[in-house]
Amino acid sequence: MKVIVVGAGVVGTMHAWHAVERGHEVVHIEREAEARGASLRNFGQIWVSGRAAGEELDTALRARELWEAIGARVPGLGFRAIGSLTPVRNELELAVAEAAVARPDAAARGYELLTADEARAVNPALRGTFEAALRCERDAAVEPRLAQLALREALLATGKYTFLPNREVRDVVGENAVRDDHGDVHTGDAVVLCTGAALSGLVREVAGEIPVRRVRLQMMQTEPLGERLTTSVADADSFRYYPAYASPALDALNERQAQDPTAAAHKMQLLMVQRLDGGLTIGDTHEYEHPFAFDTLEDPYEHLTRVVESFLGRPLPKIRRRWAGVYAQCVDTSRVVHRQRVRDGVWLVTGPGGRGMTCSPAIAETTANELGW
Repeated sequence: MKVIVVGAGVVGTMHAWHAVERGHEVVHIEREAEARGASLRNFGQIWVSGRAAGEELDTALRARELWEAIGARVPGLGFRAIGSLTPVRNELELAVAEAAVARPDAAARGYELLTADEARAVNPALRGTFEAALRCERDAAVEPRLAQLALREALLATGKYTFLPNREVRDVVGENAVRDDHGDVHTGDAVVLCTGAALSGLVREVAGEIPVRRVRLQMMQTEPLGERLTTSVADADSFRYYPAYASPALDALNERQAQDPTAAAHKMQLLMVQRLDGGLTIGDTHEYEHPFAFDTLEDPYEHLTRVVESFLGRPLPKIRRRWAGVYAQCVDTSRVVHRQRVRDGVWLVTGPGGRGMTCSPAIAETTANELGW
């Protein structure tokens, strides 16, 4: 069997991985020299902790298993089973953490409520002031700027994989075939379009208007911290953002503790992961209304810096990079991904939202199973 995969972000690359793993030949087409979109402009978090119960959590947990297994075979991914800590500062935030630990699926997520001293024993870099911390043992991390490159190197070594960069697919030609902007036609037994946030052009032509929106974010990365941050770190604003934390305690938090005005204006939460070089990736904002701004704003970065420094109890290292990114998200955010047969033998897979890095191995596995690869 021959599979044509369009788009070399993490979702497309994982579709190529599963096809090759099942013994199939893959032709992988990417419009740029290599993927440059949301698959690189993220935290590299395998984020189980905040996922909604049901399909979303099941997908994240399965993806966590797959990431670990693939990471053992492809060390260049930089897979680390580091878990996460969400420090809380007061009784309202603590009540949300306590409600999370009381969930029936808390054990599956690896939830544990730690005292401040216990949290610092797990992550000694957290020298700031907080009352307790919610730990999620199942969270993990990979290196987003390296993951696709490492996977591609492993795929090329199989002899079943061909990568065609700098080719933009313009047309779906009949069944099981696409034409690129070089005029070449690529025919297989199945075609999977993993176009990320590129929702116009080809996608609109073959699928029409789909229930997927684009979301813009801002993030930053520091110089090396000079010590290990042994877990990823979130703040209590993540309780407001992720569906797993919905509870009467969260309602009370929202009612009685106003979010920082900058965080509220930019729909922010703190997430922070240490890179292999020691730098910290820190974010993020969420912008939903089009047209998106073309510039980055300083207020969100200043807010994130204050929050991080309060947890670390020390000044943040110099900011090395700032960037914006755009990802595709299902309008119905309870849906993990938009998967649609757009022609006989041609499937569109997009819209995982901020779950793309976390869930991509399981999303691709489901596609492979449904298509009978």
